[in-house]
Amino acid sequence: MEQLNLGDSKGINRRRRSDQTLHMIFLACTSIGILALMALIVTIVMDGVHRLSPDLFTNFPSRIADKAGLKSPIVGTIYLLLLMAPLSFVLGVGAAIFLEEYAGRSRWVRLIQLNISTLAGVPSIIYGILGLAIFVRGMNLGRSLLSGVLTMTLLVLPIIIVAAQEALRAVPKNRRDASYALGATKWQTVSSAVLPSAIPGIMTGVILALSRAIGETAPLIMIGALTYVAFLPENLLDSFTVMPIQIFNWVSRPSEAFHELAASGIILLLIMLFIMNIAAVWIRNKYSKNI
Repeated sequence: MEQLNLGDSKGINRRRRSDQTLHMIFLACTSIGILALMALIVTIVMDGVHRLSPDLFTNFPSRIADKAGLKSPIVGTIYLLLLMAPLSFVLGVGAAIFLEEYAGRSRWVRLIQLNISTLAGVPSIIYGILGLAIFVRGMNLGRSLLSGVLTMTLLVLPIIIVAAQEALRAVPKNRRDASYALGATKWQTVSSAVLPSAIPGIMTGVILALSRAIGETAPLIMIGALTYVAFLPENLLDSFTVMPIQIFNWVSRPSEAFHELAASGIILLLIMLFIMNIAAVWIRNKYSKNI
């Protein structure tokens, strides 16, 4: 009996040492990532904070660094986001509701869901090539804002569909059963019982997907978004640019002044992403409390 207790004690001590070792390894990996991120942010802030001025928001891009600004890229990014958000939300959430609530579990549905999950991990440049082939050339939309909106919608749709499906699956089955027991139809159950419970997860997934989209450069370069735009788009078929493309253009120049402008643009883009992520957390917490 004493030998058995001694063996158990050794096994417990061994598991504790293993747990402490893994804890230290994970803590070290996390610390390295945080320190690298902080060093990068500090470097960007030191390089670009003195370039943050009203001229950065009111001036168009220029070949002269002292006169260059981000007016057209900022407006182009906002237009892209405002047009892409409702389109991707309606299509993505609608597809998720159909696949999760109406389509059943047939082999074709499983195949479609597998393809959607695969598309969520496809490199963004592939969507740029697809947008170039379909929207720019196939539909003759040219290098327009509409082509950019449709291409970026394709990029975020798989992410939104997967996130929305996971949110719908997380709703307890007894909510659906209670709704059916009261005589509700399928759509009444989905709209009144399932969606209110799933909306925190859905909105979080949508906002995070849009956050990824506004930081993408490769798809927009592929469809021909311009690196120098000294005007604002007046309709959906006008040329446009966005902040990541303008930052990429400035970073590629040899002048140190343009590198500082690129750093200031990165700061603005980080602030925008931070606000969107805070909004995602706030929406999730607000609707979770209501539920």
